[in-house]
Amino acid sequence: MTIKSDKWIRKMSVEHGMIEPFQEDQVRYSDDNSRLISYGLSSYGYDVRCANEFKVFTNIHSTIVDPKSFDEKSFVDINSDVCVIPPNSFALARTVEYFRIPRDVLTICLGKSTYARCGLGVPPTVLEAGWEGVLVLEFSNHTSNSIRLYANSGAAQILFFQGDQPEVSYADRDGKYQGQTGITLAKSK
Repeated sequence: MTIKSDKWIRKMSVEHGMIEPFQEDQVRYSDDNSRLISYGLSSYGYDVRCANEFKVFTNIHSTIVDPKSFDEKSFVDINSDVCVIPPNSFALARTVEYFRIPRDVLTICLGKSTYARCGLGVPPTVLEAGWEGVLVLEFSNHTSNSIRLYANSGAAQILFFQGDQPEVSYADRDGKYQGQTGITLAKSK
């Protein structure tokens, strides 16, 4: 497997719609010239943004978290440009970008160092060969303080690896998260 560079990512996104919308440069400032957490194409990856839709974990209903039967009451929905994640809790968000991962590509999503230095983690996530959709990201607050997460700013980085074409892709298996367009909670199928 080889890691793919900015030139390959640009070509696959512009010519084949691998990432939409696609930002060809690193964006560091908003239209009003205020500082952003950077997003867009980097040397060996792509920094994604989270949309302004969040699901913040809450234990207000004292539900049991069960990945086979996830209870939506475990979350509070927030639509805002800023999401405040409580201490020792987490939030889900979706990317602004829609992905179409080629059959011979595997990607890994990792957190950005700006958020990591504040105590906000993004567990590594794999986008499998043949998967498409918006990516659902988890942001875990590892601190005893609340942390702000900004919509439409850089949130995580995607690295692309190209290898041999798999015998069966995520699309071939009719994966349960194929084609997701919103914040999809854990499901058993």
